[in-house]
Amino acid sequence: MTNIVTIKNRIKKFNKTIEVTGDKSISIRCVLLASQAIGKSKIYNLLESDDVISSLKSIKKLGIKYKKRNNYHEIYGYGLNGYNTKKKVTIDAGNSGTLARLICGLLVNSKNEVTIIGDKSLSNRDFSRITDPLKNFGVKIKSKNKFLPVKIIGTEFLRPVNYVEKIGSAQCKSAIMLAALKAPGITNIKAKKSRNHSELLFKSLKLPITVKKKKEFDYIQIRGNKDFDGFNYSVPGDISSCSFFLVLTLLGNNSNLVIRNVNINHTRTGIITILNKMNANIILQNKKIYKGELISDISVKSKSNLKAINCPKSLNSSAIDEFLVIFLVAAKAEGVSKFYNLKELNKKESPRLNIAVNFLKKIGIKVNKKKNNIEIHGNPKLSLSGNFKVKNFSKDHRVFMMSCVAALVFGGNWKIYDKDSTNTSFPNFFKLIKSLGGKIN
Repeated sequence: MTNIVTIKNRIKKFNKTIEVTGDKSISIRCVLLASQAIGKSKIYNLLESDDVISSLKSIKKLGIKYKKRNNYHEIYGYGLNGYNTKKKVTIDAGNSGTLARLICGLLVNSKNEVTIIGDKSLSNRDFSRITDPLKNFGVKIKSKNKFLPVKIIGTEFLRPVNYVEKIGSAQCKSAIMLAALKAPGITNIKAKKSRNHSELLFKSLKLPITVKKKKEFDYIQIRGNKDFDGFNYSVPGDISSCSFFLVLTLLGNNSNLVIRNVNINHTRTGIITILNKMNANIILQNKKIYKGELISDISVKSKSNLKAINCPKSLNSSAIDEFLVIFLVAAKAEGVSKFYNLKELNKKESPRLNIAVNFLKKIGIKVNKKKNNIEIHGNPKLSLSGNFKVKNFSKDHRVFMMSCVAALVFGGNWKIYDKDSTNTSFPNFFKLIKSLGGKIN
């Protein structure tokens, strides 16, 4: 079977209601925390993507049993000291930076050596931002030039740490939080603002955590060595997956879309804030709180008079996974959009900032890039009719799906490689596109 899709037709008008799959960040965290609980946990609407399946396979290698039922997954944990490894174990995180970094935090008390490996893309990402602070707990960690593979030999004599997270990385913060669960005493974390799914999960499980929010940093305290019971959790829809359909509708032809039951945690809604500043009309409906997370239906309509944005840096972390499709909106907006300090984009599954600049130039958009800042000169009349090919993007799932959205709204004849990359985060992407009338072959 070919791993290439072709798109030759723009998407037509639609008026639909859909649901996207479960949030990837929360799904992985639920799997890992359930593996550390005592007893049975039930997780509903768990995202069945490659990254989450890698998480399930990882805990199984560490001696944790799980089963898939009709509409939920059961995970059977044995507590904070419940991992039972053979003499040496290798964990394959695949493409998942979240899994690879967070599970390092749970292996600080492993009795035997555990090796973390990943695919080619993940193996090119810097792991020193995780391994350096974890060593302060007393754990032995070996890596080659800061990259995977990482070898971890845990210790029974963990000590709490004081840690300052300056990047704004939820993965780094969460790895330290998970390690802190196993260390006696109080671990103190000063963390630059980033996603707070881990904090909310800790609170919902009644783990000993306190969070004090300041303007730029959160101050987190965790008291370790407290076991917790298995839990039930229903994972809400993923706003990162939702983003492709927000932009597909916004740039489409007189269309309306409602996306139900989406996680709109304030650390994840940068795309909504940015698009509304660009004259979109995205409305949040039927809001509710579920175990600390804010959930909502999202309504969006097509808009022809979009405006450029001078995007505040303060929105970067809350839209970091959505900038690729935000750039598509900037390409169609009136005026010059400016984005600043996006160096973290080049530290994702692929160098996304560089890829985005080349992509926009490919479709005829003027782009100025200086260091980690870019200016996008929008063209409200953007319409494509030539032949386009998208390949060699490190099989990055978000680059692939962004390319599909561009083809469906801008026109042209497209050949886009590595369609299997959608399995990383959004396995039913094609099904939902086709439900709206999009033709992808």
